[in-house]
Amino acid sequence: MFKKILIANRGEIACRVIKTARRMGIQTVAVYSDADARAPFVRMADEAVHIGPSPAAESYLIADKIIAAAKQTGAEAVHPGYGFLSERTSFAEALAAAGIAFIGPPVNAIAAMGDKIESKKLAKEAGVNVVPGFVGEIEDTEHAVRISADIGYPVMMKASAGGGGKGMRLAYSEQDVREGFEAVKREGLNSFGDDRVFIEKFILNPRHIEIQILGDQHGNILYLNERECSIQRRHQKVVEEAPSPFVTPEMRKAMGEQCVALARAVGYYSAGTVELIVSGADPSGESFYFLEMNTRLQVEHPVTEAITGVDLVEQMIRVAAGEQLSLTQADIGIDGWAIENRVYAEDPYRGFLPSTGRLVRYDPPVEPWAGDLRGVDGVRVDDGVMEGGEVSMFYDPMIAKLITWGNTRDEAADLQVQALDRFRLEGLGHNVDFLSAIMQHPRFRSGELTTGFIAEEYPEGFGGAPANAALRRNLSAIAAFIATALADRARQIDNQLDGPLDPPAIWQVTIDGEVHEVTLSEDEIAVDGAPIDLGMSYTPGDPLVIADIDGAELAAKVEMRRMGLRLTTRGAIHDVRVLPGHIAPLAAHMIEKIPPDLSKFLICPMPGLLVALHVGEGDRVEAGQPLAVVEAMKMENILRAEKAGVVAAVNAAAGDSLAVDAIILEME
Repeated sequence: MFKKILIANRGEIACRVIKTARRMGIQTVAVYSDADARAPFVRMADEAVHIGPSPAAESYLIADKIIAAAKQTGAEAVHPGYGFLSERTSFAEALAAAGIAFIGPPVNAIAAMGDKIESKKLAKEAGVNVVPGFVGEIEDTEHAVRISADIGYPVMMKASAGGGGKGMRLAYSEQDVREGFEAVKREGLNSFGDDRVFIEKFILNPRHIEIQILGDQHGNILYLNERECSIQRRHQKVVEEAPSPFVTPEMRKAMGEQCVALARAVGYYSAGTVELIVSGADPSGESFYFLEMNTRLQVEHPVTEAITGVDLVEQMIRVAAGEQLSLTQADIGIDGWAIENRVYAEDPYRGFLPSTGRLVRYDPPVEPWAGDLRGVDGVRVDDGVMEGGEVSMFYDPMIAKLITWGNTRDEAADLQVQALDRFRLEGLGHNVDFLSAIMQHPRFRSGELTTGFIAEEYPEGFGGAPANAALRRNLSAIAAFIATALADRARQIDNQLDGPLDPPAIWQVTIDGEVHEVTLSEDEIAVDGAPIDLGMSYTPGDPLVIADIDGAELAAKVEMRRMGLRLTTRGAIHDVRVLPGHIAPLAAHMIEKIPPDLSKFLICPMPGLLVALHVGEGDRVEAGQPLAVVEAMKMENILRAEKAGVVAAVNAAAGDSLAVDAIILEME
């Protein structure tokens, strides 16, 4: 077994590998860029080596620097994590030449499966179902338009070396191809160093199912069941679960055996994932097609670990050291249900715009993962950030992964909602509320999922999960309780009260447009005259309250507002106005402040690089017309005109680095 390994990655996956290596008695080496100098994974490792500036292209993507760090520290092997160099054949070859083991598959398997175009040809030759499409070289945009017309819309354009949702565009028309083809090429080149693109038919009502593969260097290959990864946004996974609510035992066996056969055809070993697209319109479950094989560990691997009890990172290390798998296919079962939510630095209330900045507050619902594959009481957090740290524009916007395990799917989903309510993040936009809304959504609970779930269920964007009457009633009681505690504290500070607040106290609480009268006395709390069994405590300044209401727990984040409170819970933000009953009638006479009209400006919605500006001063534009392209978090974002008009002034040029809310251009 290795005595020391180097992790050629950063963030949560670096932390994840370090923890398993530590449990195995293996020393670890971290490599880091300028941006990550104070990151948790750097402190966790036994040794750390600086490898360059913040941009990945100048640090984590330079193989020579990684290999030099391994030689410098005496590391015998390198774990690549995912992304970066994990699927680069040249990196694996360079390690071999340097006498350093690669904790991953053989070079020939990476080459065969890492290229999406070549892997589809190989899969087709092996008799595996593949999605209809064009897998040759595409010359230019005009060629792409002709190919798409031949295949029939809708089509998917993908970067050959892409992954993680980057370098992908869905096209429903010729115009979509013309707008998106060059962007796909650029994203492929910028993120993976390869601008080749292929085009394939987009399967309607698709489900994204993947099979986890694990093999050793002695010819043993297993499949560790499937993961459902259908809930995606912009082709990037948001929610994953294992097993899938759609896959039957017969379908699981057919998929698994086919994927093992494909892996065997390329001599695969280590952990890997075969991704499949399944037609949700086919209830038999027989219409599944090969998409690609990821020759690395997947971000969503913890859900497989939770239901199988297999530490995939440990197995990868053991396989790389030449050990034989101690498991057989008969040992792989399914125990319970696991769900993973990816907590991203993006603001769902502002169209999911990327959000960068400092984590002023970072307080996960449980301590970060310490080795138990199912976490603490079924809740596991995999992260690589800390309070006071910064989410940089240079890397992926994922903050943490929240994994829950339960005996049933509903149990795992309920644990997600409870844990998300306790997940405190401040300082930047995040998607915690959105994830909670998905977990509560009736369609998610029914298991009727497709890759179009988010677009179909949130066509106008996200404004918070709907609150039912019972939740509004409960929040009204909590708000009144907090207001009473605050008033009591204020009067004691002023020396105007010797003892506790004299009951009764009557409050008018306005929440989501509804007005409730809440009465608090020593004997009971009532909302609109109906008693409520509320058990909670509150000290002014508490950022989180946990209440027991009629026997059920409700956690809410608390923020003070000028005329009330902001309570965040169950996937929504509730601005609550709380006024003493005798003052409440005066509120109707208060003047409402109207926000300024900014519709004539094209404002940069996130920090990023202005890649292209399509118009100039004096140009006439129509509503919906592309005006500019801004790159942030390795993704290109097209900014369109909100309404027709004429460009009066241009304030930025292609190549400029823009701050959030920077004015790019102004309309007459």
